[in-house]
Amino acid sequence: MALMITDDCINCDVCEPECPNDAIFMGPLIYQIHPDKCTECVGHFNEPQCQQVCPVACIPIDPSHQESRVMLQAKYERLQRALRKD
Repeated sequence: MALMITDDCINCDVCEPECPNDAIFMGPLIYQIHPDKCTECVGHFNEPQCQQVCPVACIPIDPSHQESRVMLQAKYERLQRALRKD
């Protein structure tokens, strides 16, 4: 499952640099997470780093992007292959 940032976001800027997949970006009003890049840090860390540093706990699982740990690992591997091609 990808994560999402809720309207409780205070734009503190701590989550974006923590994302190993560059999935977090500044949207029109608050930070957002690109679901095609979010692996919940599977392949990099044991826990999502953005959730660990968020001071207002506004980064839950995105219910519209249900993925198993196996699917998240496959996404991580696909993203890594794409990086190696660049």
